[in-house]
Amino acid sequence: MIFTAISPADSKRRLVSLIAVVVPPAALVLALGLLWGRAVDWVSLGLLIGMTLITTMGVTVGFHRLCTHRSFRTPAFVRYLFAAAGSMAVQGPVITWCAEHRRHHLHADTEGDPHSPHMGEHGSWGDGFWAMVRGAYHAHVGWLFGPRSRGLGRYSKDLKRDPVLVAADRQFLWWVLAGLFIPAALGGLITLSWWGALLGFLWGGLVRVLVVHHVTWSVNSICHLWGSRPYDSGDESRNNAIVGLITFGEGWHNNHHAFPSSARFGLRWWQLDASYWLICALGWVGLAKDIRTPSDLRLKDRRIGPTTRRRSRKGRRLRVVLRESEPAAAASVESTR
Repeated sequence: MIFTAISPADSKRRLVSLIAVVVPPAALVLALGLLWGRAVDWVSLGLLIGMTLITTMGVTVGFHRLCTHRSFRTPAFVRYLFAAAGSMAVQGPVITWCAEHRRHHLHADTEGDPHSPHMGEHGSWGDGFWAMVRGAYHAHVGWLFGPRSRGLGRYSKDLKRDPVLVAADRQFLWWVLAGLFIPAALGGLITLSWWGALLGFLWGGLVRVLVVHHVTWSVNSICHLWGSRPYDSGDESRNNAIVGLITFGEGWHNNHHAFPSSARFGLRWWQLDASYWLICALGWVGLAKDIRTPSDLRLKDRRIGPTTRRRSRKGRRLRVVLRESEPAAAASVESTR
């Protein structure tokens, strides 16, 4: 069994998850209450947008494309900055996040996937509207309150050999606090007031965490339920243009599952992928190397037609394995067998 009964450690995890999930919405209510009769000031709005950009890119570019899938290489200090920015998103330490995501790819939409809307801890969610609702809730946020996946160490052996990521992982709590107090300090300094510091803490800190959480979680839920499936990925991943826009490219999720080691998720010219644009900009100034993208031949080879789509919708899916294009993750798993 991949999942086990609730333990004291799982109870602690549930409590931490509850705090992380409940406090940001409560902060939004408080922030809106403080705005009674007035509009959001430009400083608070700027801190919200700026911190959202930084921490979302920390997750999409740093945690996901750089650390999990090794789709490009950077100098150590750039890798650390991305890990720090991703940590401020309050989604867990970098190594744990990457290990969970590698497990998701290995078991995508089958037993063992930590956050599939199609398959839960005890099997399929079933058919019908309410089964879909339960699955969507589980994939979006419910999985955070279940027992933690066991054996995550097998998915992160290469990451634990990287002293930069080990340091960032151990400093996770400090970066969470930094993500709250940096906007508070900036708000106070810009407005020269404690009121500005409070609004900076709320809007650039806690409300921003709320936004980034649900933007990220929408990939797990929406992009495994609704959207197009142009490539054979062996699972139920979908491309969703709206999610692609708000997640800086992560919503081209079928593209990603079909070519997991690709730094580019938006494979068509019209598929906006701001995360890839940032990677290209880093490459242009010499801070990113070996940026991986699929060849035209591989794109053509995985392109699928209506017959394959119908087969997938009926649930006759291929079992997903880490692809040969995932050397770091595959080596981490294979070394335990």
